Amino acid sequence: MTGLPGAASTPARTVLASSDYFHSYSVVGLLALVGVLFVAVAFGAGRLLRPVVPTPEKLLAYECGVDPVGEGWAHTQVRYYVYAFLYVIFAVDSIFLFPWATVFAAPGYGATTLVEMFIFLGFLAVGLLYAWKKGVLEWT
Repeated sequence: MTGLPGAASTPARTVLASSDYFHSYSVVGLLALVGVLFVAVAFGAGRLLRPVVPTPEKLLAYECGVDPVGEGWAHTQVRYYVYAFLYVIFAVDSIFLFPWATVFAAPGYGATTLVEMFIFLGFLAVGLLYAWKKGVLEWT
């Protein structure tokens, strides 16, 4: 004994704290295991219960009711992806406007958040101007 109060119970507290720590991870691990088992049972039941009757018609590639002709590869122009990419960028950036609106209404944050939002909108405008100058927004 060292004479300090609580010196004998310190290892017991450490063991108790570590068991609580690992207990929380065991709950997460058990939940993950239940999720994996649920998916595995669902896929297994689907495989056992579905009818399997392969015919030549079922093995053909299906394209909107039209019989497939030619190769399976088709050329797609890059501009469609650029439009989609620009949409995603501006849609995700517009999501930041909603939290800003709630902070803007809070007392004491009005002028600061207003300046920050105009800087943010300025960056978006520069990006849109750049895309327009590069001819990305022309549909030809």
